[in-house]
Amino acid sequence: MHDQEALSNLVGKIYDASLDPALWAETLEETKHFVRGMAAAVFCKDPKSKTGGIYYDDGGISPHFKRIYFEKYIKLDPMSAGHYFAKIEEPISTADLIEYDEFVETRFYQEWARPQGVVDFVSASLDKSSTTTSMFGVFRHERDGLVDDATRQRMRLIVPHIRRALLVSRTIEMRTAEAATLATALDGLNAGLFLVDDSARVVHANASARSMLADGTVLRARGGKLVAREARAQQALSEVFAASGQGDAAVGLKGIAVPMSATSGDQYVAHVLPLTGGARRRAGGSHAAAAAMFLHSVSAEAPAPAEAIAKAFSLTPGELRVLLTIVQVSGVAEAAEALGIGEATVKTHLHRLFQKTGAGRQAELVRLVERFSSPLAAV
Repeated sequence: MHDQEALSNLVGKIYDASLDPALWAETLEETKHFVRGMAAAVFCKDPKSKTGGIYYDDGGISPHFKRIYFEKYIKLDPMSAGHYFAKIEEPISTADLIEYDEFVETRFYQEWARPQGVVDFVSASLDKSSTTTSMFGVFRHERDGLVDDATRQRMRLIVPHIRRALLVSRTIEMRTAEAATLATALDGLNAGLFLVDDSARVVHANASARSMLADGTVLRARGGKLVAREARAQQALSEVFAASGQGDAAVGLKGIAVPMSATSGDQYVAHVLPLTGGARRRAGGSHAAAAAMFLHSVSAEAPAPAEAIAKAFSLTPGELRVLLTIVQVSGVAEAAEALGIGEATVKTHLHRLFQKTGAGRQAELVRLVERFSSPLAAV
């Protein structure tokens, strides 16, 4: 099968899994073949406590090796810290985090990776809290060889879709959903659900969405079309709605997490699910909808998605790392030690964080992070 056709079919299955998590094992099985590897998984790691867990996997790693990884070898994994500080969605390999010759000398490689024939691991961060990173990754066997440019490109083609599907899955908080009755099933959601066509025309809105439109402080309907209060958010939504009308794969990198703010200053996050392929087509077709947008207010239920915070306050990667670390360890000296940088550098970043966020103290930065909600954190 041609790669483009394989990609289109795979992306459709990824979005179907957002409605039915039971499909993730089969979807990840196909994903590992697309990327070229022996196993694929979505999991989380906390490099400070050296703990973690698997959300979904394809069964390519045996139960024995999965168990001993989280019991013992996660503490010896030399890549955990690098995984936490990796840029969201950017594919990284073992050699990006540690010299490969050094890696093969570690106990982790000798006792865990080598016995399975694992020679490399390509991964991408999907979301971060103050302590934990959620990731998608593919293990490379000896027969696959080390990660190369082609491997990275294949990861870039699918990681945004995996991330969006997981965010949407957590937002709707459902184990299964019949696509034909999606709108009815989701009408009781606290999150606003908008079914829209590719021109942003609203064809269905649940009770929460109608209340948001009536309030008009975050977005409104003008001529039947959704209009965000902020120009930046409006541009992002217009692009992802238009792309949704062209099919799953066309959505690409657009609209993963679109931050918005109300006139009151309250923060909101929107996630968009294409409805033009797979089991979701019936839900979209019955309403002439190209996409479902879920809009919910940011709360203190879980740590923030790093991307949404960075976008909302125009933070640089360095500023974001300091912000997340300050939330975790609290204190300039402690943050400097954890990040491996000087205290003066931490203070410089803090000064800029105070300017950009309007916070006056570190405690206010902590509260700012807590106001955001990460849909992926509890997948």
